[in-house]
Amino acid sequence: MKPDREFHEPTPGFQVTRREFLKLTGGGLLVFFTVGQLPFFPQEAEGEPLPTDFNAFLKIGEDGRVSCFTGKIEMGQGVITSLAQMLADELDVPLENVDMVMGDTDLCPWDMGTFGSRTTRFFGPPLRAAAAEARVVLLELASEHLHIPPGRLTVENGEIFEKTRPRSRIAYAQLTRGKRIERHLSRPVKVKDPSEFKIMNRPALRRDAFEKVTGKAAYAGDIHVPGMLYARILRPPAHDARLVSADLSEAEKAEGVRVVRDGDLIAVLHPQPDVAEAAFLKIKAEFEQPKSDLDDKTIFDHLLKVAPAGSVLGSGGNLKTGEREAKLRFDATYLNSYVAHAPIEPHTATVRFEGNRATVWPSSQTPFRAKGEAAQALGIPAENVRVISPFVGGGFGGKTRNLQVGEAARLAKLTGKPVQVAWSRNEEFFYDSFRPAAVVKIRSGATEHGDMRFWDYHVYFAGDRGAAQFYDIPNHRTVSSGRGWSGTPGSHPFATGAWRAPANNTNTFARESQIDILAAQAGMDPLEFRLHNLSDERMKRVLKAAAEKFGWKKSPVPSGQGRGIACGTDAGTYVATVAEVEVDKSSGAVSVKRVVCAQDMGLSINPEGAAIQVEGCITMGMGYALTEEIHFHGGKILDLNFDTYEIPRFSWLPKIDVVILENPGSPPQGGGEPAIITMGAVLANAVFDACGARVFQLPMTPERVKNALKDV
Repeated sequence: MKPDREFHEPTPGFQVTRREFLKLTGGGLLVFFTVGQLPFFPQEAEGEPLPTDFNAFLKIGEDGRVSCFTGKIEMGQGVITSLAQMLADELDVPLENVDMVMGDTDLCPWDMGTFGSRTTRFFGPPLRAAAAEARVVLLELASEHLHIPPGRLTVENGEIFEKTRPRSRIAYAQLTRGKRIERHLSRPVKVKDPSEFKIMNRPALRRDAFEKVTGKAAYAGDIHVPGMLYARILRPPAHDARLVSADLSEAEKAEGVRVVRDGDLIAVLHPQPDVAEAAFLKIKAEFEQPKSDLDDKTIFDHLLKVAPAGSVLGSGGNLKTGEREAKLRFDATYLNSYVAHAPIEPHTATVRFEGNRATVWPSSQTPFRAKGEAAQALGIPAENVRVISPFVGGGFGGKTRNLQVGEAARLAKLTGKPVQVAWSRNEEFFYDSFRPAAVVKIRSGATEHGDMRFWDYHVYFAGDRGAAQFYDIPNHRTVSSGRGWSGTPGSHPFATGAWRAPANNTNTFARESQIDILAAQAGMDPLEFRLHNLSDERMKRVLKAAAEKFGWKKSPVPSGQGRGIACGTDAGTYVATVAEVEVDKSSGAVSVKRVVCAQDMGLSINPEGAAIQVEGCITMGMGYALTEEIHFHGGKILDLNFDTYEIPRFSWLPKIDVVILENPGSPPQGGGEPAIITMGAVLANAVFDACGARVFQLPMTPERVKNALKDV
């Protein structure tokens, strides 16, 4: 992934033809394979036809190196390593011999995007199948070359040899040297059993670590092509503001500056970004903004007022029966504010438009979507656009939209020059698709012995993910209102969207807080209460593993120890978290001292990478739990930089212990997001245990903790 130093020129074809692909990939062994239809989400495919079969490609070069082509991108989640591990293990080549080609729309198979912890779960199986098939093809070719039956041959480090005569061998490179071989297998090939793994399920160093710690890694903002212009674009002061007038005369006087106006788009461009910025500041613009009473405090009443009728996600038993049986009851309303993605790298894109073809280098989680968006902005067919994906400096769901790609494409067409649009930090916050503000209402009850009897759960505008409860509750109902994080029209004053494990952070915060409240009412230890009301063995296993690693001692809450526990599921992964906090009662400040997280993700391809992801989730989760929220008035965003929008700092970090439970017999599940879903709940429960204050709104700012302490 070195787009600024090494890339191929665009070639025609939305899905590259065989002839074109052979031109692009050069010599070597090429294996085409079909693995059947994968479970894509049609609503996220944006009108592109979903393939009935998914052709993934791998190339074995004459030098023995193996290229893996994937439409996925690398934004810190580590799939640049884990995908290579899968390919290397199934093909029996050294991991260091695998080169990843990611998110290049001319070289890689179509992909809906990198989000939802889907890469390992859904791209991994076809990739492994491809490698397994390639290995069998190579064995057949070696058998023909060596005149030895395939059953007597084995493979090691990309070399095939006779088991009893190891000197009689041939390398993959020798089989492919000077010729191209295409071969299909008519029979299915079995992938390796976990007992046969040599590379998968073993810790591996991040393959992009050296480039990133030395600053050699190329991001979208590092792209520079000859003749390129940097753009600064006029923005409104609020999402509901309308441009009344714009005086561009002073900006147009600046030497070497180009000022472009095309309908709603006004931009200043120059080969140097600081010159473009200086000229841009000379624009005199007037906007008209309507008055609004909607802000970060009134939003929750507004959401309840505009909420459509809910959809029942699950139900069982009879709620009235459960209410009669429950001696302990508690009704609560939980709130969470809008949260920004706040990636360190802002949205950036460079577009070069020549003739009727274009190349795009974007900071994007969805390169194939960006391809279509650039084509639309340029007015050319999608097959004439090539997207080359550099490393992405954080996305978290916020870079699934590609507004900056459309802007750069329009300006490239208008100026006839390559154009780079790099959002400022203010623009990044202003145009973010925030995690939606949401409301959860819960009615619940249990017997005096701690047996849960009823659960009436209604979530508004967060979404369905994580809403379904997994406890043994005979009488229950779960309802969801609103269109989740995308929002029902008229519900939010600005864009909302997926934010790392969308909806699950909100739902887990509400559910696991409510469970703790019932445990306290029953006078039971919160771990004991959960285990008492669970029959799901995998959930019990992660709870016990986290508690054991933490050194949990049985005690009713609040105990004054500042301990909390929470559990949940996301992307097929089971997770349980235990935390220890201190609360300064005079200021309301919360200090996190220790976090233990246990995770059952089935087969873990790279346990070291999985542990790093858990640590990242814990760190990021402290932000939405304690400080991160967007303040606004109408369409005006009041937090436009890190001076008022506070993300976690290194000085906050607690001692973190990660337990990745061995479960190699179960298919690999998502690892990029599950550990973040419990952070709001586990810290809220720990705060309650520390001081008896129950906080019902995230983030748990010092002010909210102090207000909750008044009720203790």
